[in-house]
Amino acid sequence: MEKANGEVNWEIHAGPPVSAEARDLHQQGREAGARGDHDAALALFERAAQLARQWPYPAYDAAFTYLLKGDAENALRFYRRTLELAPRGFFTAITAVHYLSLESEGKLARGTYLAYVSLEWVDSQTERTRRVDAMAASVPTFAPIWKEKATLATPPAERLALLERGLKLDPDRETLGFLLINKALCLRELDRKDEAVTILGELGANESQPPDVQQIALASLADITSK
Repeated sequence: MEKANGEVNWEIHAGPPVSAEARDLHQQGREAGARGDHDAALALFERAAQLARQWPYPAYDAAFTYLLKGDAENALRFYRRTLELAPRGFFTAITAVHYLSLESEGKLARGTYLAYVSLEWVDSQTERTRRVDAMAASVPTFAPIWKEKATLATPPAERLALLERGLKLDPDRETLGFLLINKALCLRELDRKDEAVTILGELGANESQPPDVQQIALASLADITSK
C-alpha cells in the first residue's frame, strides 16, 4: 500500500508524561528480550510499568514476551491490560486479545496466534508463502491469515476474493479495518474508485477505529483522491 505503511505514533496517549527512567527501563527490557533473556525483560517491563502506570508500552511488551515464552495465559492477561490503558488499540493488542481468548476458550487451536505472529520473522518469500498456505488450510476460520494470503497474491481480483473471505469470518476490529483498507486498494486497481473512497472515508472518519487503521485509511484516501 503506497503511503500506508502501518507507521503510527503510538507515543500519543492520554496519560501523564512518561519519565526518562521509565523509558530507559522499558528500552533495557526490549534489549534483554532481543537477547532472548525473557525473564530479565519481564522484570524490567514491570519496573517501567510501576513508574508509568498509565503507559501501555510495558504491558504490551510484557504480553509479547509471555507469548514467546509459551505462556498464553499471562500473554492474554497483559494484552488485556494494554487495552485497559489504550482502549482504541495499541499495535496488535486488539487482535491478540481476540484470538488468544478464542484459544483459551477452546474455539481455536492453541498456538495459532503465535504461529501467525511468527510470520513476521520469515524473510524467505517461498517459506512465508508455504506457512501462510499451511495456516489457511489448517485454520481457515482465522481471519488474519486471509489478509496475509491476499498480500501474496498478484492480480487485484484474486486479492479481493481472499480479502472477502476474511471479512466473512467475524474478524476482530483491527483485522477488519486492515481487510477493508486492502479491499479499498484492490477496488481502486479495478477502477472502482468510488467504492474505495467510500470505504476509506468511513474508516477515516470513525474516531472509534484503532489509531493505525484510521491513520492509514486517511493516508490511503488522500493518495487516491489526489490522482
